[in-house]
Amino acid sequence: MSAAREPAIRVSGLSKSFGQTTVLDDVDLTVAEGTVFALLGPNGAGKTTIVRILSTLIPADTGEVQVAGHDVASHPDGVRSVIGVTGQFAAVDELMTGEENLRLMADLHHLGRVMGAARIAELLDRFELVDAARRPVSTYSGGMHRRLDLAMTLVGSPQVIFLDEPTTGLDPRSRRTMWGSIRDLVSDGVTILLTTQYLDEADHLADRIAVLDRGRIVAEGSPEELKRRIPGGHVRLRFATPEALLAAADLFEGGSRDDEKLVIQVPGDGGVASLRRLLDRLDDAEVEVEHLSIHTPDLDDVFFAVTGRPVAQKASA
Repeated sequence: MSAAREPAIRVSGLSKSFGQTTVLDDVDLTVAEGTVFALLGPNGAGKTTIVRILSTLIPADTGEVQVAGHDVASHPDGVRSVIGVTGQFAAVDELMTGEENLRLMADLHHLGRVMGAARIAELLDRFELVDAARRPVSTYSGGMHRRLDLAMTLVGSPQVIFLDEPTTGLDPRSRRTMWGSIRDLVSDGVTILLTTQYLDEADHLADRIAVLDRGRIVAEGSPEELKRRIPGGHVRLRFATPEALLAAADLFEGGSRDDEKLVIQVPGDGGVASLRRLLDRLDDAEVEVEHLSIHTPDLDDVFFAVTGRPVAQKASA
């Protein structure tokens, strides 16, 4: 039997202050290898500070931080050798071509002429940039910028990648393309720590999510686990006649009724057992339902419940 893999990122008791302002307060995080871990939080929560510490750009005040088995404080060079970082805005030279940007990264990683050329060709093909390879980056679209930025990050074959707002400002099609690239990386065994202002992005991509607020982790779990913790789920029943609506209202006194739309919302978690009980009660009373739909809390509801702030106020920290 093979030994259990070490976590790609392990954070314990992490704290950081700037002057009298505490930005991170005793944060614990564990990110499994080959997964996407999304870090969400309102403006100023400390998300970017965590990424800057993990990527060795700034030191922590207290706590233990390891990335791919390397201690960030005592072995920063080891950390830098296994990570890749992309920022909210593409870190590329606009005056150079896409190919030249990639060649610069290959030289920085000391890949050599032959190996570097092979890696550049592979990445240009992977990110559908072959036709634009010899065009100045200043002519690229937003989506092409992001793909090139990610390709440059991958030149050194990092084990762990920090993606800071990777799809901000992209159109829906470009966002979906980037999501596909991220999924491909994870399928290859790469670990992704993602900060994003889009909750649907975290919902689609993340294996686990942590919500950071005022420097502390206030919620953590898989997207489905987090959504199950929040009350507000209900089953929406629509009826064809007012008589059916009234009959159902007698069965479900705790439901919210809309006489104009002939709708009742019955509190429920959407589970199979509770849904079966609801349908059995309707069947026993011979009440016919025209339409039924299940509504469960989403990550917007989770975010508001644990931070007390609407998603509209959320942004990169």
